Amino acid sequence: MTSSIANAVFAPGKLSIGMTLPITDDEQGVVDFSEQIALAQLADRLGFRALWVRDVPLNSIDYPDPVGHLDPWVLLGALASNTEHIALISGAIVLTLRHPLHVAKGAISVATLAKERFILGVGSGDRPPEYAAFGRDPDNRRDLYRRHWETLAAAVTVPSRVIPDNVPEGAPEFYLLPRPNASIPLLAVGSGGQSVDWIARHSLGWMTYHREPPAQRGRHSMWRAAVDRAASGDFRAFGVAMRLDLGEDPDEPAADIPLGYRTGRRGLITVLRDMRESGTHHVTLNITSERRPARDIIEEVAADVLPEFHR
Repeated sequence: MTSSIANAVFAPGKLSIGMTLPITDDEQGVVDFSEQIALAQLADRLGFRALWVRDVPLNSIDYPDPVGHLDPWVLLGALASNTEHIALISGAIVLTLRHPLHVAKGAISVATLAKERFILGVGSGDRPPEYAAFGRDPDNRRDLYRRHWETLAAAVTVPSRVIPDNVPEGAPEFYLLPRPNASIPLLAVGSGGQSVDWIARHSLGWMTYHREPPAQRGRHSMWRAAVDRAASGDFRAFGVAMRLDLGEDPDEPAADIPLGYRTGRRGLITVLRDMRESGTHHVTLNITSERRPARDIIEEVAADVLPEFHR
């Protein structure tokens, strides 16, 4: 791994902390994105390592997430122009529903605006009805993901290459502008229908969602074994997206909630220490603002939690 921004987020034996946008409560469907930009700037100033942006192409009353997400490239462009130090990460671009050359163009554009602070996280999506809406067959998800990854990796790795879908007689040789100054790190978010060995060979790491500690330790052991087989001697990162409901009482014990914890800051520190010891290199916090304003949570985590992990 040669990217300085990737090294700032993922490093052997260390755990860094980021956060996911937008930050909302469970019932909020309309998001004030001016406030989200302000929260991103606050996280940047206070030393969070990464801002994560989701790709949610369509909404439905059948989906559990009611939030009206911006197009990820639009939001990433705004974040690139309004932050200075923090890594920007897509978590994750739905690679199977987008043409890989469009993804590459977006990634190079964001990396240029952000002065190479961008990490390109991609996934395959987990909502079969969306495949039908976009004219895709979900049964082809695994093969489509691999093919798109190959085209995307060629385009965002220096020297950049464009692999066309078709090459008719007399077709010109294409390239992407602006030319990337450095390779854009590629991160697998979820499995994309691939084996962990495939992910270990092709990705800088593996980002997954929160599980109970015994299950997560098993997941990590599987990942380490795959890295030893497929990329022996090389560092490959392991990261987790975790929901956080941070209470005002610093001694509130950690209690399980879907995909994360309700806890006070001391319980959060204990949870994160355990994750670091078990081999997790990065945690992005999906902060819920049901009980407290998001700004208060961000400031408390920065003051009392980040110093433990970002020395």
